[in-house]
Amino acid sequence: MKAYITLLFIVISTLSWSQTDSLSTVLRFDEYLGYVKKFHPIVKQANLIIDEGQANLMQSRGAFDPKLEVDYARKKFKGTEYFDKLNGTFKIPTWYGVELKANFEENTGDFLNPEGFLPDDGLYSAGVSVSVAQGLLINDRMASVKQAKLYREQTKADRDILVNNILFDASVAYFQWLQAYNEAQIFSNFLSNAELRFQGIKRGVILGENAAIDSTEARIAVNSRKLSLEKARVKLMQSSLELSTFLWLENNIPVELQDNIIPDVATEPVVDIIFNINQLRQDDIVLDEHPKLRSLDYKLQSLEVDRRLKTNMLLPVVDLEYNFLTQTPDLARSLNTAEYKGGLNVSFPLFLRKERGALRLAKLKVQDTEFEIDATRVTLNNKIQALKRELESFVRQNAITEQMIADYSLMLQAEERKFQIGESSVFLVNTRESKLIDGQLKAIELQNKFFTTKAKLFNSLAINPDL
Repeated sequence: MKAYITLLFIVISTLSWSQTDSLSTVLRFDEYLGYVKKFHPIVKQANLIIDEGQANLMQSRGAFDPKLEVDYARKKFKGTEYFDKLNGTFKIPTWYGVELKANFEENTGDFLNPEGFLPDDGLYSAGVSVSVAQGLLINDRMASVKQAKLYREQTKADRDILVNNILFDASVAYFQWLQAYNEAQIFSNFLSNAELRFQGIKRGVILGENAAIDSTEARIAVNSRKLSLEKARVKLMQSSLELSTFLWLENNIPVELQDNIIPDVATEPVVDIIFNINQLRQDDIVLDEHPKLRSLDYKLQSLEVDRRLKTNMLLPVVDLEYNFLTQTPDLARSLNTAEYKGGLNVSFPLFLRKERGALRLAKLKVQDTEFEIDATRVTLNNKIQALKRELESFVRQNAITEQMIADYSLMLQAEERKFQIGESSVFLVNTRESKLIDGQLKAIELQNKFFTTKAKLFNSLAINPDL
């Protein structure tokens, strides 16, 4: 009977504790992340940032849209027409501080200002207005468009960061689920071993081959395994619910993970492929391509545009305007320099306190962002190097843990053989088995930390993989 119990125990204990029921469906890690990236609301929200940048650029370009203005005024009182004035203007802003204009004026009435007297058919004009100092090389419209273009590129980098963060959180949830599932499998398998041993020892007590106290010892082991399994099931249920928060379908429909869905216990190769771990561990990382640094660089360029604008504000305002006048716009010869309307506007603050203060603030913002870029670069580099070394340490720890588990298994088998020939006890067998369980639990915990560290390296580089 002891030989029968020992044989069955060894066969069951050597089975893979990751073996699953044929009715279960495996949710692969890459499939899971594919669902997250495609349907998760936060990922969709991150994609809206790009649309926001594009809309902001369109809004800024609107400052250069051609504009049609019509100004009409009429006054008539007690049968007298005081005035009837029509002024229509078509303006075309250009990139630099130049604006093209075409104008038509028609004024009638008994009480017009003398300067408003015009030919009966109205007066046409075509001309240009230009800022020759402040606003020539850069102005609010030019700065807005440049900054909008930079913001559009910045939103792409920010989107990659947001998507990477949600993929990182989802990966950690999957690894926690995998750990809980593996722990539950371990306790389930060893509970079967304990129940089988208990039944065999009970028969041995009846046949007089075992002491009655051995039955009590075996029953304690069974109840201990049951308690551990129940705790593992609760942990598995909690991790399943946590994982479900990342699973969505189209039209923002949340998905609840079913009991027959299980993780992929052989997921390490998939993790390495998705995170591109082998290349990340070996190659020197080019931090200039990091989305965080690219985002800060676009921010710095935008602040430089603002600094140039504030510098330009120190110049005086000198606006020139010149318009050709004609009654017959269909005749090109009617436009000549003898008939024109022009103007000059000059203004300049005496102390420039507002402008100098704005420029100083702009320079401080540029300097602050430069400091942030330098600090971020060093922080990212140190974090990446630390994670690489941590991964190397986990490789060594895994090798040590595997050797320990193999040794625990040999010790348990030896204790079983000794128990078979009557040179050991159920207590010692249970003790050896508990050591093996602890070793396998440590291996599972170490695997979780290993995967999580790989996810941290993936997160530190803000990679947005194609899934």
